[in-house]
Amino acid sequence: MKLCKFTFNEPLSLHTSMKVGGPAKIFARPQSIDSLICCYKQLPHSKILGKGTNVIAPDEGVEAVITTLDLKRIYLLEDGKVVCEAGTLLNSLCKFACQYGLSGLEFAYGIPGTVGGAVYMNAGAFGGEIGQLVDFVEVFDGEKVLTLQRDELEFSYRKSIFQKTNWLILKVGFRLKFDDPKQIAKRMGEIYKKRLQTQPLDLPSAGSVFKRPKPDFYVGKAVESLGLKGLRIGGAEISKKHAGFIVNVGNASANDVKALINFIRQKVKEAYNVDLEPEVEIW
Repeated sequence: MKLCKFTFNEPLSLHTSMKVGGPAKIFARPQSIDSLICCYKQLPHSKILGKGTNVIAPDEGVEAVITTLDLKRIYLLEDGKVVCEAGTLLNSLCKFACQYGLSGLEFAYGIPGTVGGAVYMNAGAFGGEIGQLVDFVEVFDGEKVLTLQRDELEFSYRKSIFQKTNWLILKVGFRLKFDDPKQIAKRMGEIYKKRLQTQPLDLPSAGSVFKRPKPDFYVGKAVESLGLKGLRIGGAEISKKHAGFIVNVGNASANDVKALINFIRQKVKEAYNVDLEPEVEIW
């Protein structure tokens, strides 16, 4: 049986894309689904971490973290469904689907997180959402392994049932459509080009900071209209390239990032009477 690797007092700044966060007293890397479940039973109050691309970890650190990053097996079922473990990188899943001529995930190419994290928050971009493609999710509810069908998962804009439960995502099955691999690859390339043109991928960030509060309200444009692009608190800055992002321009702390988030929320509320809800996970 594959076991679990442990480190102690592991800096979370090494495991989050924003490059902030103090130490995890216990940092566990399970090497199989069975060991993930075992770790979760032993550390039931631990934080679950994938690639850390949507997480602001606290400066003071946390007690325990379990990372899914070593759980990245992908396989194809006979009926054309793609199944992958929770730690699979979205880019790896997109490339796998393209290789087998399976379309639908093109919008997700370039999203830097894991499948588990994407399902947890119903990640989306360029008009697509991951929940639209999910066929089933295998979870551990603290006592037993369950398989939940898509209509049980309560997907909506940046939400899923997992945000109000303690269920642990183990595997995800996707139902995709067959298409020409060359056309799929072309669309993936076009999506990635858009990301490079519009997003500050050259600096540490946690992606889009806020959810869109309503369909016709674009947070980045609103923040830019208030003249806040480039505003800094400590080492955290509202991106000069896209005002919907906060970037780490040098030794930012989690408190710097949270202070900037609160400042933006205050200014948008004053100017537009709109309450912004963070899209990032603030631990």
